[in-house]
Amino acid sequence: MTLSREDRGPTTAGPVPDSERSIRVLYETDDYIAVDKPEGVVSVAEAGRGGLPELIRPHYAGKLIPVHRLDRGASGVILFAKNAAAHRHLNGEFDRREVRKTYLAVVDGVPGPNRGQINAPIREFGSGRMGVDPKRGKPSTTDWKIAGRLDGAALLRVSPSTGRRHQIRVHLYHIGHPILGDLRYGDKGRQEKFPRLMLHAVSLEFALPSGERVTVEAPPPESFEKVVASLRRPKAAAKTRTPAP
Repeated sequence: MTLSREDRGPTTAGPVPDSERSIRVLYETDDYIAVDKPEGVVSVAEAGRGGLPELIRPHYAGKLIPVHRLDRGASGVILFAKNAAAHRHLNGEFDRREVRKTYLAVVDGVPGPNRGQINAPIREFGSGRMGVDPKRGKPSTTDWKIAGRLDGAALLRVSPSTGRRHQIRVHLYHIGHPILGDLRYGDKGRQEKFPRLMLHAVSLEFALPSGERVTVEAPPPESFEKVVASLRRPKAAAKTRTPAP
């Protein structure tokens, strides 16, 4: 069963306060709720208040138990459990690597091969920064493939099989292709030119306790698509340029 967002609704220029944001529910049962997280919103409540749970409250006022997280700057599908039993079930799936997470990422530069797998152990280095450490890091694996070649950049489809903090960001930075708009990893001068972290969780596939598999999808928001379009224009313009006589 696949569920996806049909329309995106109105958009607003510039940053929007959390209190004025609306949230779109992508999937809901008595046990789970999946929503489309906007960029710039934290996945869990800070000091018990705010963040994504506060935005979900108008749709569901009960207790929400995080199953996984998205970085503040990322957008897309995120799933919460509504009770302890549902939480245990999905935790088991994540531990056994049975949940399939797929992201879209726009990276600086274009990788040479069309696809690849990154196996590089990750650990925390302090101040929230993560990095690759072959000796002290935890095993981490990320698969990627090129979904589109842009002007000086590439759109990748990325699937991490482990769930380390900042894993996709660290792994792509490690191979020399940091995600655009990432102020923590990559050249800050270059990264500041982009309005957001170009990372979007496009789909999440998991199994219900009944065994039925569910895929929840969220197309990238306008803020993501605008950056992709801006990186396509120079190439398109070059193709349509009339040669001089």
